[in-house]
Amino acid sequence: MTALDTVPTLLHDDTDWWRQASVYQIYPRSFADGNGDGIGDLRGIISRVPYLQNLGIDAVWLSPFYPSALADGGYDVDDYRDVDSKIGTLEEFDEMVAALHGVGIRLIVDVVPNHSSDRHEWFVEALAASKGSNARERYIFRDGTGENGELPPADWTSIFGGPAWTRVPDGQWYLHSFASEQPDFNWKHPEVREDFLHTLRFWSDRGVDGFRIDVAHGLAKDLGEVLPSKAELSAMPKDGTHPLWDRDEVHEIYAEWRSVFNEYTPARTAVAEAWVETPERRAKYASPTGLGQAFNFDLMDADFSAAQFRDIVSDNLAQSAVTGSSTTWVFSNHDGIRHATRYGLPPRAGRPGKQGADWVLAGGPEDGIDRALGLRRARAATLFELALPGSAYLYQGEELGLHEVAEIPDDQRQDPAFWRTTADDRGHDGLGRDGCRVPLPWTRSGSSFGFGTGTAHLPQPAWFADFSVEAEDGAEGSTLELYRKALRLRTELQSAENLTWDEDLCGIDVLAFERPGGWLSITNFGADAVALPEGEMLVSSAPVETTADGHHQLPGATTAWLRRPVS
Repeated sequence: MTALDTVPTLLHDDTDWWRQASVYQIYPRSFADGNGDGIGDLRGIISRVPYLQNLGIDAVWLSPFYPSALADGGYDVDDYRDVDSKIGTLEEFDEMVAALHGVGIRLIVDVVPNHSSDRHEWFVEALAASKGSNARERYIFRDGTGENGELPPADWTSIFGGPAWTRVPDGQWYLHSFASEQPDFNWKHPEVREDFLHTLRFWSDRGVDGFRIDVAHGLAKDLGEVLPSKAELSAMPKDGTHPLWDRDEVHEIYAEWRSVFNEYTPARTAVAEAWVETPERRAKYASPTGLGQAFNFDLMDADFSAAQFRDIVSDNLAQSAVTGSSTTWVFSNHDGIRHATRYGLPPRAGRPGKQGADWVLAGGPEDGIDRALGLRRARAATLFELALPGSAYLYQGEELGLHEVAEIPDDQRQDPAFWRTTADDRGHDGLGRDGCRVPLPWTRSGSSFGFGTGTAHLPQPAWFADFSVEAEDGAEGSTLELYRKALRLRTELQSAENLTWDEDLCGIDVLAFERPGGWLSITNFGADAVALPEGEMLVSSAPVETTADGHHQLPGATTAWLRRPVS
């Protein structure tokens, strides 16, 4: 018996609930620790459901919680239909679903279909099987090159650095686009396709409302007898014909998935993590006959710039109009440097690598960042985001204004992106993703700032005390209270999925747009205050200024929402 069978729910059968949802990403190992072992768990999440309800979100996106050796933070999955014993049990999963549904919050879970872990029963079977066996055909095994097969099939590099092929004892090699502990599935094999349909039904039957698809652009591969070199592979266009990435055939897989999603009422949703070359390629994943929605990460790569923000919003809304989907907006997640930090650093201005990676690599020096400005801009950017039509994806801790944690000793880092890259090669890739995965601070004090009764699995800095939930709860002007107010207003004000730029207000450093019903959002990206139009002030990311003659002005790095009379 699952949570759906036993617990009343505040949810209704709204098939379009996801289109303009506010979705809160939980990285389970770092959200809340319910048993004091230093690792976040389902019991911890259950204990914080009232917090999530009070925050005002529509859904939780739960990052991987499956059995895993943590070679890649849980994205190396041993068993797709179970819960890691360090995180909880299936019974606790059902309890969590019931608790979330009981307060009107839906649940999206991560699915990792490009690769399993090397501890998955199928891969263990493949290693024990012979060359050419059905067990090996579920993955991508190849003979090596060289006189005795001692060289890999190709000189490809994995996403995490190092070779993308690993040799097994009988001499064959297997492909792993990421860590060697993450062998790639062969999606041409019917058993792989059927097993994932089983997985989607397994979690949907337990009450899961949707799925976030990891590396959605990587499943379909077409490897000929002779593999291209790394240089040749890099030069190939990603137009649907690339051997590894974003092949057109991947959408045949997702059409099958859509048939499964549509077996349920309301239909299960999905959002693709698809790194592609153009918005047109991304739109294919958002097709109503496929996954239905796809992440756009454009704002994560943008400077705090009116021109860049306007171009990104206009382009993505245009693509959404073509597909019939709704777009997505995100500033921070488990793979990127927190936007409060990015915006406190010098503009990226076209430089390579992730914004802020150099600062992290340098150990997070205080003379290299303006933390106050970064947080001020982050608050303004988030309020801008929450006014946009489409889904807003929020990452745990951003509602507290958390900065990236740079000061993590090397011997305590966990991200394979750090451990598999030499110090000389790190460069713009920085020190991996641990800095945004540090466990949340719930209280001002304690061995882990209230994360649990013991110490946290990643070290927390002393400054977390002032950014804790306890410090910000009920505090006027705190980032937590800003998020709560904005999310509540967003629910009340949300309307048709369009906006109109107010050209009279827009300028070099100002963006203003109106949503149906007279809801106006105006953002000052510059340093100098600008005049505010007439209207009822609903919320602002920083205090609005009043001139001596009584006129209201919007300070720099500030967003405000106003309600104007509808003509």
